[in-house]
Amino acid sequence: MRLTRFTDLALRAVMRLAVSEADDPLTTREVSEAVGVPHAHMAKVVTRLQHLGVLDARRGRGGGLGLTELGRGASIGWLVRELEGDGEVVVCDGETPCPLRGACRLRGALRAAQEAFYASLDPLTVSDLVASPTGPVLVGLLGRRPE
Repeated sequence: MRLTRFTDLALRAVMRLAVSEADDPLTTREVSEAVGVPHAHMAKVVTRLQHLGVLDARRGRGGGLGLTELGRGASIGWLVRELEGDGEVVVCDGETPCPLRGACRLRGALRAAQEAFYASLDPLTVSDLVASPTGPVLVGLLGRRPE
């Protein structure tokens, strides 16, 4: 199974925000720079994560991004399912339907493998992902400039 680039960016953003200081919130631009992606891409990710209730974004002075309690304790399996959607690994009924679709066992096997993949991520939380040694590396990704 392969995650979309969008899901990859969302997981990296959530991990970076999980180690940020609550009294010094990061901006979308700072998160995009820290994980090495264009600001426009990260802005779309932030919007989706807000919609899921994983993070809060506050505008203006003293604003920035912060994980919600849901975001800190969210199951990675749940988050990946939400970001990836309900799509199947293979498309059997597409523009050119597969001639085996009525008697094929591959579709079911791949669906079971996809669920096993998600199930293996279910016990992990964002907090688990940023435990040492990952957390200190994440903090180091963004060298704050002195004001």
